[in-house]
Amino acid sequence: MTSAPPLRPAVAAPRPMEVALLASVFVVAACGLVYELAAGALASYLLGDSVLQFSTIIGTYLFAMGVGSYLSRFFERQLPAHFLRIELLVALAGGALPAVLFLANAYLPGSFRVLLYGLVLLVGILVGLEIPLVMRILKRNVALKDLVSQVLTFDYLGALAVSVAFPLVLVPQLGLIRTGLLFGLMNAAVALWALWLFRHELPRLGAHAAACAAVLLALAGGFIGADHITKAAEDKFYQDGIVFSTTSPYQRIVVTNGKAGHRLFLNGNLQFAERDEYRYHEALVHPAMAAHGAPKKVAVLGGGDGMAVREILKYPSVERITLVELDPAMTKLFSEQPTLARLNGHSLSSPKLKIVNTDAFQWLDKTDETFDVIVVDFPDPTNFAIGKLYTNSFYALLDRHLSASGYAVVQTTSPLVARQSFWTVVRTIETVGLTATPYHAHVPSFGEWGYVLASRRPWRLPPALPAGLRFLDLNSLPLLFDFPLDMARVPAEVNRLSNQILVTTYEQEWGKVVAH
Repeated sequence: MTSAPPLRPAVAAPRPMEVALLASVFVVAACGLVYELAAGALASYLLGDSVLQFSTIIGTYLFAMGVGSYLSRFFERQLPAHFLRIELLVALAGGALPAVLFLANAYLPGSFRVLLYGLVLLVGILVGLEIPLVMRILKRNVALKDLVSQVLTFDYLGALAVSVAFPLVLVPQLGLIRTGLLFGLMNAAVALWALWLFRHELPRLGAHAAACAAVLLALAGGFIGADHITKAAEDKFYQDGIVFSTTSPYQRIVVTNGKAGHRLFLNGNLQFAERDEYRYHEALVHPAMAAHGAPKKVAVLGGGDGMAVREILKYPSVERITLVELDPAMTKLFSEQPTLARLNGHSLSSPKLKIVNTDAFQWLDKTDETFDVIVVDFPDPTNFAIGKLYTNSFYALLDRHLSASGYAVVQTTSPLVARQSFWTVVRTIETVGLTATPYHAHVPSFGEWGYVLASRRPWRLPPALPAGLRFLDLNSLPLLFDFPLDMARVPAEVNRLSNQILVTTYEQEWGKVVAH
């Protein structure tokens, strides 16, 4: 007679308190990552969008979390009460972090870095305390191996959810300030949930309830008034009145209006001023277009404001223009906002124009088209994402899509302020076999500004320019190609994808100007 198999012990269903605490782990992890990403994004917006900012913020934050985890060992009694208080502190410090830093940048610029890293350290330490306390609370009812696996699973799931939502949904829809406050509210909601779960264990229940209510009200008030906080910070920072602002997945776009007319800022960096943008765009477009003679197909890479397209449309020979702009928010703004569309002569509504919202590097790599003129109007190489568009790899692609008699022109920062950077671009273009012809123009909003023509044939003075230009004529055009001693050529390295030396050089040169 065979014996019956031994009965397996029944697996107890998780209790509501355990489920609630594990759900709290998910929220806590999501909130912690949001604060880290918000600090990194703000540092890159306001201090220069570079690998340095994100790497130092992440490193500081992880170090602070380690400190918090170590400190959790000293919490021995009343763990639920400690957890509740820490949640409220995280909610306040983390939720208010973007708003506080925006205001500090506007009103206390000298203390911005100290405040940035101070807040990152504070929030990191508090976040580092959270998970160990939750695990010790759960340990009262859950076996250790199940406890660790469950907590880490929910922790990582929360981080995954936020890492996807932050750039694609949260920042574009809510902005950084509201995103921070929303997740601060979520941290406060976890504290409120803990208040209810452990109401029988908490000393001074009324005081804890009042603290939860005060934090929730403060964060909710900040969330409702986030637009006023943003306006107060940006009005002070930009000085002129802000007529439009938005945050896209790619950048912060701000348009102001004041004595210099309308001005466009991307991530706090001036892109054009209405009173003198014609100087910049005439110098950018006409030396290449007029020298070609009769360009038919033209590409503009960057330049989503439509100003370069406006100048290109002054040539009757042009049959088709392809504008490749990464950020659809830019082309939408400058085609639909009446005042801004007037500035570019409604060029983005031209039937000759095709707008492609994609990465210019990838687009050049995939398209088979060739062009008579390619106008490259990217922002300055403040980070590696933009720096790749100034490498020999990019210029080799540019060469592939130029017609035999075609010209490309590249805006190339200031040869006076960033002399090494300017000649690095010239040197890099030459290494792909193109003839590089550098020139410069004075734009009052920027100072001396540089450009480089790239072609397979030497550049020659054109016989004519379009009528109605405000800056260039045939007599002044040759002067743009004359470099005085303080802007003359200096030895420079090649900017490659593997080294991105230009980004480092650019930050060093412009950093000296900011420091003074």
